[in-house]
Amino acid sequence: MGRENIASVLLEETVQSYLEALNKQGFEGDIDNSYSTTLVHSTDNSIYQQVPRAVLFPKSNLDVQLALKLSEKPEFNQLYFAPRGGGTGTNGQSLTAGIVIDLSRYMRQILEINTEERWVKVQAGVIKDQLNDFLRPYGFFFAPDLSTSNRATVGGMINTDASGQGSLVYGKTSDHLLSVKCFLSDGYELDTQKVSTQEAKQDAKHNDRKGQILQATLTSCEQNRDRILSVFPSLNRFLTGYDLKNVFSDDLKTFDLSRIIAGSEGSLAVVTEAKLNIVPIEPYKTLVNINYDNFDSALRHSPFLVSANSTSVETVDSKVLNLAKADMIWRSVSDFLETPAHIASDGLNMVEFNGTDQNDIEEKVGTLTSKLDSLIASNQSGVLSYSITTSKADILKIYAMRKKAVGLLGNSKGTRKPIAFVEDTAVPPENLADFITEFRSLLDSYNLTYGMFGHVDAGVLHVRPALDLCDESQRAMLKPISDKVAELTKKYGGLFWGEHGKGFRSEYGPEFFGEALFLELRKIKTVFDKRNKLNPGKICTPLGSDSELAKVTGPLRARYDELVPINIKTSFQDTLNCNGNGLCFNYTETTQMCPSYKVTKDRRDSPKGRATLFKEWSRLQAMQGVELPELQSDYYEPDTQLPRVEISEAGNLKALNHEVKQAMDACLACKACSSACPVKVDIPNARAYFLDFYHQKYGRSLKDYLVANIERVLPIMSRFAKLLNPVIGSRLINILAKKTIGYQDLPLLSLHELKTKAFDFEELSKLNEHQRGKYVLIVLDPFTRYYEAELLEATIKLIEKLGKQAILLPYYENGKTKHVKGFLSAFKATAHKTSAFLQQVSRLQIPMVGLDSALVFVYEDEYRKVLTESQRGDYKVHAIHEWLKQQDLSRLQVASYAGSLALLSHCTEETNPRASTAAWVSIFNRLGVVLEAPSTGCCGMAGTFGHESKNQAASRQLYDMSWKMHVKSQKVIATGFSCRSQVKRFEGVKPKHPVEFIADLL
Repeated sequence: MGRENIASVLLEETVQSYLEALNKQGFEGDIDNSYSTTLVHSTDNSIYQQVPRAVLFPKSNLDVQLALKLSEKPEFNQLYFAPRGGGTGTNGQSLTAGIVIDLSRYMRQILEINTEERWVKVQAGVIKDQLNDFLRPYGFFFAPDLSTSNRATVGGMINTDASGQGSLVYGKTSDHLLSVKCFLSDGYELDTQKVSTQEAKQDAKHNDRKGQILQATLTSCEQNRDRILSVFPSLNRFLTGYDLKNVFSDDLKTFDLSRIIAGSEGSLAVVTEAKLNIVPIEPYKTLVNINYDNFDSALRHSPFLVSANSTSVETVDSKVLNLAKADMIWRSVSDFLETPAHIASDGLNMVEFNGTDQNDIEEKVGTLTSKLDSLIASNQSGVLSYSITTSKADILKIYAMRKKAVGLLGNSKGTRKPIAFVEDTAVPPENLADFITEFRSLLDSYNLTYGMFGHVDAGVLHVRPALDLCDESQRAMLKPISDKVAELTKKYGGLFWGEHGKGFRSEYGPEFFGEALFLELRKIKTVFDKRNKLNPGKICTPLGSDSELAKVTGPLRARYDELVPINIKTSFQDTLNCNGNGLCFNYTETTQMCPSYKVTKDRRDSPKGRATLFKEWSRLQAMQGVELPELQSDYYEPDTQLPRVEISEAGNLKALNHEVKQAMDACLACKACSSACPVKVDIPNARAYFLDFYHQKYGRSLKDYLVANIERVLPIMSRFAKLLNPVIGSRLINILAKKTIGYQDLPLLSLHELKTKAFDFEELSKLNEHQRGKYVLIVLDPFTRYYEAELLEATIKLIEKLGKQAILLPYYENGKTKHVKGFLSAFKATAHKTSAFLQQVSRLQIPMVGLDSALVFVYEDEYRKVLTESQRGDYKVHAIHEWLKQQDLSRLQVASYAGSLALLSHCTEETNPRASTAAWVSIFNRLGVVLEAPSTGCCGMAGTFGHESKNQAASRQLYDMSWKMHVKSQKVIATGFSCRSQVKRFEGVKPKHPVEFIADLL
């Protein structure tokens, strides 16, 4: 065994001893060094990957202090740590090969608010949007507005001194930081706040840890004041990382050590609490969206927009706009951002005006639009058109699109993906257009494509060049491009980092600070963390240390990605394209993605976590010589007798096999991630593949076989429905089912007899086009057919009232249950058979309509992934809302309905590009019924998930989060069979499907 391996083993043993000692000393949080947890914490939103030795999830300040203090013992002094919040950093700031202290799981309490003095005190794990949701009823908000605000933590914002939109008016996080509670590497508690310089100098005389820190900081910042003022650019974005300039007020009368902590990326202390300044919400808001002929015009026009006394000016280029148009997010903003039909926009500026006086805003907007009208008329400045939005709800939708831009860039086609490594430059706004012109020329010289978006009012533009870092020749571009961009920003009087921190770009610190000031940074690091235990390599190193600064070139995530088999990359490129943007960590309970993570708060139970685990699982299998087939390979051809593929248990794989299984079991297979995620990570697809191979090694439970084959046995069971229902519904059988197969609250079989014209292909094929136009073919799914025949009856009635004749197609299995449980060979056989039948029927050119969208979408999604193009064919099964929307509803005579009515949609349906909500609202409006569509998360049933006994707590929690309040407060209708079943079992009353509701009004 070589020296490096021996050292690694010894370190592992030290870590294990440390974790055991920490547990014995009363650490109340979670201690986890499992392969899956360390792996999930090895990435953020950057191009880097470092696997930590362990992850600590403290529940209190005492836990944090205990963990750090214990590491001071001689036997543990080689250990090092990095604090972590939302994990949204774009430069690897919180990544470490040491021990992660994750404050996001438990330390999420809002501790105190004082509206008179305008401050709030929070723990470091509080999420930005969570805080603002809390503050809103009080009439306040926490100002810095990030694109990752629904998952970024306050602690993370402090550590990167985050800013974002509107910073020209509202400043950075440090501008709102009133005090900080943090713990040093030895467990010493340090509390910081603004004090008089005289008081700070008095405290610096004390011979304790705080006195030493104050003395060193005062000396560095006071004696080098002139040099600091000359080096720091006069920008809204100052030189982050140990803010030597703003530690003093301009008149030097006050001193604030918190400014040193802000932007320090956890390299000085672990922040656990903060007291924050809060700002009154201004009641009036207007957004002017301006379209330009090209992006250069948008940039060059921005100084004028800033001079219009606006609150903020945001920009996106045509690449981002086009990606947004291809995403479900565009549905919510197209009415506000679409240009006239004959105009193609290649740049967009969004100009916001906030205020307490509506007349004042109207006057500012009027002045701006008058000038814009003049520019459009004279064909100047590249202005093509503009729109005005005053509704706060609509403005939030537009900003949601802008915020999603980061993730959307990751969904670019091909192996080259726009990546963050030179994206955070800041230059004086008046220099921005010229700077970007040179920046673009630089990237063009490397034949790179790129996307751009950012805060032009502050001179910050996020530029993401597209590279495939698994390609060695492209990987070699990282360093020279970074060097040249750093040089370019200095040329234009700017900074290489404006708001996203340094992380693995720390190597450029000496270049921007200068040798003398960088020495002062090292002195400060030394007095805070002499042994370099906190996030070593980031920002700077202590004096006397031989450690290197973190560099742009390593440790790249591509080291892992390039070892994933090409056939897995081909079959699961959506899942493996996860770029770590973390939108699935969205804390909001009314969003569909991701239900399981909302319950457990365990990163492994998120699309990002599962994608990371699946990638590593497939990589390690390949390294052990296991050949994993493509989804469309012959291995999955129906009736083949190829040998089973045995997954490996070598090395870390045995543990990882079971840990991935545990994470996948918690997935509801709702498919929200496959649309709501910016890069369309499809976990249910990867989950089905993994389960198929996992169970080849470890076998299956009886319930898996029962669920997978339910579509096959339901037609038989339905014949004996009158005998079976009393049995299924009995309390005794429920108890037995719960104990024996782990299922409960099973639905009763339908007793409805359906009478329609029998399907006769030959007879229908003889009809002419006009005659066939009078028919509608209903594609049966197992749940509607055998559990909800009354819905089919209502559908037939509605179709007949529309002057058509409904015909029920012969029942063919859909295969959804087989896919969910990972019976992929059987699923492909079902898909092959059903697809062939539907392809034949489609030749009749009669509309085929399905009632449960979650199953209808299987024909277009899951079938397409396992069948070749020729096997799949080109048939189309319409969801019922899609067909109804095309009909002449004036033929329907409906009774008036004036009550409150809300539509609650199935999460699989709502996040699909063929989403039903807008269609149903339109249909009901045409019928004279006002239909509300509140935002809701998952109901907690999601197929069979809610029926499994082990999932009862999670299922109930999800229902209570977002569905219960609507069901209790108003009349609701619901599109999903599973959703209606969930409401019935918790409330005793089953909501109607929209079709049933309409049929009742006829």
